[in-house]
Amino acid sequence: MKYILFIIIVAQIYAKLPAKTSVQVVKQFKQAEFKEVQNVRKQSDGDIILGIEMSGHYLPLLKNKRVAVVVNQTSVFPLRKTNTLFLDKIEPKRDDFNSNHSNFKFAGAGTHLVDTLLSLNIRIEKIFSPEHGFRGKTEAGASVESGIDSAAGLPVISLYGKNKKPSLQSLKNIDVVLFDLQDVGTRFYTYISTLQYVMEACAEAKIPIIVLDRPNPNGYYIDGAVLDTSLRSFVGMQPIPVVHGLTIGEYALMLKGEKWIKGDVRLTVIPMKQYNRNRIYPLAVSPSPNLSTMSSVLYYPSLCLFEGTAVSVGRGTQIPFMCYGFPKCPIGDFAFTPVALKGIAENPPYKDIQCRGFFLGNVKKQARRGIMIEWIIDMYNAYPDKDKFFTPFFDKLAGTKILQKQIREGKTATEIRASWQNDLEKFKIVRKKYLLYEDITDKKWKGN
Repeated sequence: MKYILFIIIVAQIYAKLPAKTSVQVVKQFKQAEFKEVQNVRKQSDGDIILGIEMSGHYLPLLKNKRVAVVVNQTSVFPLRKTNTLFLDKIEPKRDDFNSNHSNFKFAGAGTHLVDTLLSLNIRIEKIFSPEHGFRGKTEAGASVESGIDSAAGLPVISLYGKNKKPSLQSLKNIDVVLFDLQDVGTRFYTYISTLQYVMEACAEAKIPIIVLDRPNPNGYYIDGAVLDTSLRSFVGMQPIPVVHGLTIGEYALMLKGEKWIKGDVRLTVIPMKQYNRNRIYPLAVSPSPNLSTMSSVLYYPSLCLFEGTAVSVGRGTQIPFMCYGFPKCPIGDFAFTPVALKGIAENPPYKDIQCRGFFLGNVKKQARRGIMIEWIIDMYNAYPDKDKFFTPFFDKLAGTKILQKQIREGKTATEIRASWQNDLEKFKIVRKKYLLYEDITDKKWKGN
């Protein structure tokens, strides 16, 4: 009994301890992020030639053609100053993560594909834009409006919201579609769902599609449950795992080869040269408004599952997908308060309410090679009302109804991972047929 009382007293004292705040960690974060950027640059040295740079292969296919492009802010040429795409140093002007989101950004983008094609007199008729819009300034889930882009002077047709697939009317008088989006390598990131719909539309319209390949920043491992197709949605359309280890070009080949799209599409993939999926590849620009650091891109496969729970992943802060928690969380020593950020997170979970939990910091040079189920289990165990922890969205993100059941039953992360293995091995056999580059180096990962 004395031992139990001691534990209770210690727990009460800990609960009253002030959590570290974003103000207290920002200086350490700045220094560590810059150091990590240097590590990533060293790790990524080498001439990776992106599909967009292989213009000699795709410009002849566009010459004298009426072209539609599927692009956004990521459709840029890399700078060659450092021989690679790279991250800029993070330098907040004020000592507050909630202050000015524009201070946290990727940098290093060269010319946009649309500008380049127009300068070469390629006849672009229209632009199709995915979730987050052509300029990438619309928050997740918000509708993207069609209209005229003032800079390019071209009509922009949204492929997010009610209209996720190009209509036959929108492809009328189009000879070829050019697709160039930077994916992040997860099933629930919607750019690959847009790819499927565009391919299907091209098959119906009997016009070819050209996909310019780009690196997968999470391409160095494969993990997560393979989608139960009864749970198909825009965040999971095909039976692939959460982290699939394919570039967007390889995935396009899989969609066609496995006959996962309706109709027969004339597909051309412009591959990269010297791409190595066994290393982390830093991106030129933010792929979407809430993936605002390279570390957030690498944490995303694990943290996105929290979007189907009562846990905040920091939307409405300067560090989305780098922290997680909920109000009065009894574990963790980091405090953050989500606020409305225009075009980024205008109504985030727990807006203006302080949350307590964990700040993950910068991904280490040797990044984890798996989804951190431990984080979800710990948060579930800490949450006071277990019946309200999961939302209906969780099963769609997980791609299975089993994961939620396993967590409720108290299964360990090791047991959960073991339950995925048979399906993952079957997927890997299918996946090998479509690889354009050297496969992932086989390294066993135990979860920590």
